[in-house]
Amino acid sequence: MAASPEAKFTEEKILWVKHHTPKLITFAISRPESYRFKAGQFSRLGFYEGEGFIWRAYSIVSAEYADTLEYFAVLIQDGPMSARFAQMQQGDTILLDKNATGFLLPERFPDGKDLVMLCTGSGIAPFLSILEQPEIRQRFDTVNLIHSVSFPEELIFNDRLAALSEHPLVGEYGHSFRFIPVTTRAANSDGLGGKRIPELLKNGSIEKALHTKFTSESTRFMICGNPEMVKDTFQTLLGMGYAMHRNRIPGQIMMENGF
Repeated sequence: MAASPEAKFTEEKILWVKHHTPKLITFAISRPESYRFKAGQFSRLGFYEGEGFIWRAYSIVSAEYADTLEYFAVLIQDGPMSARFAQMQQGDTILLDKNATGFLLPERFPDGKDLVMLCTGSGIAPFLSILEQPEIRQRFDTVNLIHSVSFPEELIFNDRLAALSEHPLVGEYGHSFRFIPVTTRAANSDGLGGKRIPELLKNGSIEKALHTKFTSESTRFMICGNPEMVKDTFQTLLGMGYAMHRNRIPGQIMMENGF
């Protein structure tokens, strides 16, 4: 149900909620016809709280053309928003800020051949949206996703990523997509394990797993995740000779904290 025209938000319905682990949930809400966003951006979601509100930003998992808005959240102990999410059920009301925002947008990059998306935890959310955009898949020769979690059971999107090969709009680009799961606290027979993304960049493990060689001319990096990971990965890439991308000074790195 829409709010009054002068309001900065609308009231939306929770369409479904899925608890993947005690800490990881995905959910979808109704999407107003007027709501627009670019793959890689985030929404501000909120709830009424007393006479005020509680708001937090969450990256949009859905493709730009989807009829609903999907999100991925990590529940944090004693977190006020997490407490709301933990009790949330289909049919409940949630508030949606009318304007999406964020600059983690691959179209901002200068031309390159290989897009490498590095993420931890819920930082995968904007990349799931990006992966369903045909124009992005057309622009790069390869699109590579490295998702790092603590334990294998936290890799909740493996089936969704595998299904992209049958996607009606991006399935034809399946040959150019490569996914490397990383588990830092457990062995991983399907990917890399035991080390964080910055270490795996330094020792060349990610390049080896992707069967490629990173170069400043051809490789573009996007980073999203917890602040410590983003900072450490950024510093590692700087040490490897890459530079932050800015509007007036093109570079190879774009980043955003996932929470």
